[in-house]
Amino acid sequence: MADEIMKEEPRKTYYVFSPFLRIFHWIMAISITVLFITGILITTPWVTYSSEPTTSWMALDWIRNIHFLFAYIFTASFILRIYGFIINRGDRLFPHFWKGYFYRNTIDVAMHYSFLKFEHKPFLRNPLARGAYATMYVLIAIEILTGFGIYYMTDTSSLGGMLFGWFVPLIGSEYWAHLIHHYVAWGIILSALGHIYMVIRAEFMEGEGEVSSMFAGTKMLRHKPFDAGHLDGTLD
Repeated sequence: MADEIMKEEPRKTYYVFSPFLRIFHWIMAISITVLFITGILITTPWVTYSSEPTTSWMALDWIRNIHFLFAYIFTASFILRIYGFIINRGDRLFPHFWKGYFYRNTIDVAMHYSFLKFEHKPFLRNPLARGAYATMYVLIAIEILTGFGIYYMTDTSSLGGMLFGWFVPLIGSEYWAHLIHHYVAWGIILSALGHIYMVIRAEFMEGEGEVSSMFAGTKMLRHKPFDAGHLDGTLD
């Protein structure tokens, strides 16, 4: 009996996440944190009330410059993410929304995370998380459009102005662009907190290398995952 308890279950290692996706993930994590904090300070610059902007390192100009710098870094990493999607099957941007099994599997995982089921089918990338990531990418695209749309609103002759200057007039006014930018930022940060909860929960309850996979790119599963065919092209 003791030997059975101590016996390790065999696991198979799957290479899931390419360097492009892992680099993007960590740049995104750092950038979202910095952009959210600096964005809140720009919206409500309470720190500058008790200090002289020309001498304080927390001057609003510095905060805005940091915000813009990380906006460029984040956008560049998003382009890198799209490139990774093109060259690596494991880096799909969106799950198979048009397939019936996607919704069945999402419900299966959601019931497990809601403590209504003891376990769910094994996945390399569970469909609930993938749906959440796809939503996150849409929110990110909106942030990029609104942010650079505001930034280049009065500079329509530059490359940035030609790429983004059309957006603010499209939605009506700078006020609406700021409003959308602000509330979408809250949506992104709340989604990120939910992602952290799901990753930590999966790490402790399933022990399949959920956290380490964003460093090494691999996961270790006891059973063959349902979506293994997405990596080799045998499951469409």
